[in-house]
Amino acid sequence: MAAPPPAATEKKKTFVLYPSLGVGHLNPMVELAKHLLRRGHSAVVAVVDPPDGDPTSAAAVARLAEANPSIAFRLLPAPPSPDPAAHPIKRAHDTLRLANPALRAFLRALPAPAHAILLDMFCVDALDVAADLALPAYFFFASAASDLAVFLHMPYLYPGLPSFKDMGELVRSPGMRPVRAADMPLSVQDKESDMTKARMYQFKRIAEGRGVLVFDWLEPTALKALADGVCVPGRPTPRVFCVGPLVNDGKKSGGGETRHECLAWLDAQPERSVVFLCFGSIGAVSAAQLREIAHGLESSGHRFLWVVRSPPADPADVFQPRPEPDLDALLPKGFTERTRDRGMVLKMWAPQAEVLRHAATGAFVTHCGWNSALEAIMAGVPMICYPMYAEQALNKVFMVEEMKIAVPLEGYEKRMVKAGEIEAKLRLVMETEEGTELRETLATARKMASDAIGDGGSSDVAFAEFLGDLENGGCNN
Repeated sequence: MAAPPPAATEKKKTFVLYPSLGVGHLNPMVELAKHLLRRGHSAVVAVVDPPDGDPTSAAAVARLAEANPSIAFRLLPAPPSPDPAAHPIKRAHDTLRLANPALRAFLRALPAPAHAILLDMFCVDALDVAADLALPAYFFFASAASDLAVFLHMPYLYPGLPSFKDMGELVRSPGMRPVRAADMPLSVQDKESDMTKARMYQFKRIAEGRGVLVFDWLEPTALKALADGVCVPGRPTPRVFCVGPLVNDGKKSGGGETRHECLAWLDAQPERSVVFLCFGSIGAVSAAQLREIAHGLESSGHRFLWVVRSPPADPADVFQPRPEPDLDALLPKGFTERTRDRGMVLKMWAPQAEVLRHAATGAFVTHCGWNSALEAIMAGVPMICYPMYAEQALNKVFMVEEMKIAVPLEGYEKRMVKAGEIEAKLRLVMETEEGTELRETLATARKMASDAIGDGGSSDVAFAEFLGDLENGGCNN
C-alpha cells in the first residue's frame, strides 16, 4: 500500500541518497527514493561510477532510471583506481573514500542545497563531506535490525575475542540471539585482516550519523537493544527509524519496459509449482556447485526457474565482472534437454520481484540478502537458504531460527551443497507439512508488513518522526 501524502505541516524537502557500490545496495536506495517521492519530497540518487567499469552496475542504473523517471540519477566521476592488489572489500572502501571530492563538488553544484543526505552503511567517509557542508547525514541500513545491532557493537566486542575463524563457541552480542562464529560475516572472520579492519572502521563510524533508517518491523529484541543504547558503549546510539518494509512491489513504474520472457513462461505453470533460484545481483557459485544444483533440481522432479552466472575466478572477490555463462559447458550433459518441459535457465539476471509475486512461484532458493528476503516475505514465498557473503549467514539465523520462514541448505559454509541435500530441501518445502507451516508463518509476517506500511502504520509514524528529527536538528534523540 502506498504511503499517504505528506501532512500539511510536512514541508517539501530535497534528499540526496548515496548508495555503496553494487546493485544490492542501489536497489533498496531506489525503493527509499520512491517512498520519498510518494510523500511529496524530491530525491536524487548519486551513484559512484566504479573504477573497474562494472557492467552489471551500469546496466542496473540504466534499468532503474528507465523504470523510475521521477527519480533523478546522477553518476559521479570515477575516483582514481585504488590498489588493484588489495582485497575487494578494501578496494571498495578506498573507492568510496576517494569519491569524496566528486561527492562534495556534486552537492555544492545542486541548484538548491539539499536538506539531508542519506548514506549507505558503508559510505561512512561521506560523513566528512556532510560535516564540511553542514548537511545533516543519516544512514540508511538496508539489512536486518539485528545486523545493525551486531555491527554497531562489534568494534567494542571483537578486541576481546579471538578471530571468529578460530572460535568454536557461540558469539553473544546485544540484540541478536547467540550465533555460531562461522555465521558471522565472512569479511570479519580474521580479525587481523585488512578487510576486517576496514569493516571495524565502517561499523564504528555509523554511530556518528544523526540517525539510522531501517527497513524492519519484525525484530523487537534488536530494536529494543538499539533503543536502550546498549550496542554502542560509552556514547549515544543513533536513533533508529523503522521505515519499512519498502521493497520492489513487482509493478512497473515506467512505460518503456517490455515484459521479461520468464514471466510468460511462469504464466503457463500451475500455481505454486515453480522453485525460483537466484543469488542476488552478484552471487555466483563454482562450476562443481552448479552441477550439484542441476542434479538436485532434476532429481526433485519439480518445475524450476534458475538464474545462472559464470563461476567466479576468485571466490573471495564477489565484485569482479564476469562474462555471460556458457550453459552448455557448465551444466551436466543433456540437462537442458531432459528438463525443458519443466525448467527454464536464465543467464545473469531475472526480474526477481515480479517472479516472486507471480502465482506460479512456490519456493525461493536465496543467498539471504535482506532485500531478497523482504521481497519474498512480501510475496509470501518460503525460502531455502544458501548464504554466501556479507551478513547473509546472520540473516539466515534470523530467518530460520527466529522467524521460521526458511530452511537452510547444509554445506553452505564450505560453498558445496550436495545434490541430495538440494533435492531433499526442495521436496520438504514443496511437498510436506513443514512447507505448509512455513507458508502459514509467512502469511502472518506478510500481514504484519502490510499493516506496518499501511495508512497510519508504524512505518508512516516512523517516517514522520524522522522528518521531525531532521526539523529539530536531531534534538529528539
